[in-house]
Amino acid sequence: MRRRDFIVLGGAAISWPLAAQAQQKPRVPAVGILWHAGNAAEEAIFLTQIQQGLKDLGYEEGRNITLINTFADEQYERFKSNAAELIRQKVDVIVAVTLPAALAAQRATRSIPTVFLLVPDPVAAKLVASLAHPGGNLTGLSTLNNDLQGRRVELFKEIVGASPGFALMVNPADPVAAEDCTKQVRSAADRLGMMVQLIEASQPDQIERGISLIQEGINGIMLMEDSLFFRERKRIAELATQRKLATVVFAYPMVEDGGLMAYAANPLAICRRSAVYIDKILKGAKPDELPVELPTGFDLILNLKTAKAIGLSVPPTILALADQVVE
Repeated sequence: MRRRDFIVLGGAAISWPLAAQAQQKPRVPAVGILWHAGNAAEEAIFLTQIQQGLKDLGYEEGRNITLINTFADEQYERFKSNAAELIRQKVDVIVAVTLPAALAAQRATRSIPTVFLLVPDPVAAKLVASLAHPGGNLTGLSTLNNDLQGRRVELFKEIVGASPGFALMVNPADPVAAEDCTKQVRSAADRLGMMVQLIEASQPDQIERGISLIQEGINGIMLMEDSLFFRERKRIAELATQRKLATVVFAYPMVEDGGLMAYAANPLAICRRSAVYIDKILKGAKPDELPVELPTGFDLILNLKTAKAIGLSVPPTILALADQVVE
């Protein structure tokens, strides 16, 4: 081979990989989401908030971020396989919506950063070591719902007047949250001299049976924060209204769909805010550097149409406290 030919061929060999590298598109980060419901339509009110939050920060699906949604359809054992699938797809961040999803993500990986949402008490659930210093690969946003149980019981008594007690519906499939919720509610009820009847439901068909077991003289039902009860909110409201039961729920969309009262942080705002955590992690922040965020305010929402349907007159003092009224 002549020297001139060697130089030409050698130059081509060197320049080819550089040209190919220049043509390669930058990798688009992937965010995997563990949803509890059955499909995107059922999660639309929450999913759109995450999407909008990311859009506000300059992310556009298909261009500079990919969202991979998985759905457990209220079958908690599916969280395990869904988390494994997200790990297989090498997502950069996992978003775990509700406590069962967060626990599944925690068991599945100790390395992929995970942002949990709508978790009542992440310290009690042992997701994090503390709110200020999570101490692992998980951080996120809490609803503080269990801490609000005492105030909910107080508001319930003020709304319905003298009451011997109420029923508390919990989901035994989420034993950590169920135990903590029951403890908080019973403590508040004991302080106010009220009786609590515990009923359980872990499947949709168990909800009606649980409500049918509510004893005579009890005139209300309080719901543990749980994705199943949120999904079945319209059915629960219908059943409770038929039995003239006042329903105390944990999210304002549940009041819009027939629940009597909610005192809680805005879950849609929490989902939207999660985009800030996703953005920081994608830019290099470690979960342990991001304290768990707590709600800055809580809203009292009342449904006067439901109150009328069960023959209840909401006291003016409670109406004056309401942040939103559904009529």
